[in-house]
Amino acid sequence: MKKVVIIGGGFAGINAARNLGNKEGFEVTLIDRRNHHLFQPLLYQVAMAGLSPADIAAPIRTILKKYKNIKVVMDYATKVDPESKKVICESGVYDFDLLIMACGARHSYFGHNDWEKYAPGLKTINQATEIRRRVFMAFEKAEKADNDLEMTKHLTFVIVGAGPTGVELAGAIGEMNRYTLGEEFSQLDVSKTRVLLIEAGPRILAAFDEGQSKRAQSDLSQLGVEVRLGQAVTHIDDQSVKVSDETIPTSTVLWAAGVEASRLGKSLPVELDRAGRVPIEADLSMKQYPYIFVAGDQASCIGKDGRPLPGMAPVAMQQGRFLAKLLLAREKGQDIGDFKYVDKGKMATIGRSSAIAQAGKIKLHGFIAWLAWLFIHILYLSGFKNRFFVFVQWTWSYLSFHRGARLIIGKKWRFYDDE
Repeated sequence: MKKVVIIGGGFAGINAARNLGNKEGFEVTLIDRRNHHLFQPLLYQVAMAGLSPADIAAPIRTILKKYKNIKVVMDYATKVDPESKKVICESGVYDFDLLIMACGARHSYFGHNDWEKYAPGLKTINQATEIRRRVFMAFEKAEKADNDLEMTKHLTFVIVGAGPTGVELAGAIGEMNRYTLGEEFSQLDVSKTRVLLIEAGPRILAAFDEGQSKRAQSDLSQLGVEVRLGQAVTHIDDQSVKVSDETIPTSTVLWAAGVEASRLGKSLPVELDRAGRVPIEADLSMKQYPYIFVAGDQASCIGKDGRPLPGMAPVAMQQGRFLAKLLLAREKGQDIGDFKYVDKGKMATIGRSSAIAQAGKIKLHGFIAWLAWLFIHILYLSGFKNRFFVFVQWTWSYLSFHRGARLIIGKKWRFYDDE
């Protein structure tokens, strides 16, 4: 029996495990610090109260329960020892014959990690619910404000980074402010709300064609989002954000500007790239250790254009499936060649009935692109129950402009902490 250890229950890890499930000759252990698989492309919907966390997450044990050769371990991997073939975790040590590292990525604050407490990123359910809390608390505080300056500060929302996540957050806040909250905050003039999307580059959604980026920016403007290009954030605190030479008073800053790979890669005796990713060969293995494979956001996998493949769900899913097929083929003395990414296109949603999508020469915009985005995201959700409830929730939200998960959940839970 080959002992295969998979670190990470994201798209790459889950797809690798599924395709190795119930296959003879393989004993699989999947390790993740959380007990659930998260559909990250819809995480912003949780942050913006469109969906509840359970709609986009499923227990890893539930997903893999039918595979008798897979063991699921909830633990935090702290180090990989490639020489002795061991994964060291907080609660134990796991031996392996073959290792798949698919630990994902976290936000990069470009040397300013102290900004995180003022500007949360969006990678986990905890971060999504914290963003939701901050956004709705800002409106609550604005309605109670004693003066216009205080109210303006709470009604100013700054999103740093204009990739898909930043655009989706900005569009959702603008849409929610315009169509949902005005009727509920009777003492508040929500027309004074400002949503600023800050991008250091020359345009938003740089991965898309320029024409698509311009269409998205136009749609954001119609939702009241102010897009600032070619401007960098130089300081963030709990009262303001400094953009170039301008200080903008705000109580809510959201970070969507950059990512770096999981820290686990630093435990390997190899030189990582600028984003902390592990350089790998064409078959996703490490050159120094051919029995260690890296996939997803943690891998620096060079594409056809000579640049590393982007950290997107389709890349991770294809890599996970490829690794399972590769290991199965090699067990039979066969070889399936190198990994080749099939680019099926990319999408970004701006707001209700508005999105952009492109696949090769095909470019969609507006309602048709939004329908395509809706269909693809529901299709890839884990489990029929998730798909059904998400579809019902979105249908209701579309018809009523209602967001059903607008709950402000505090951090404190004890009754007696002050006694």
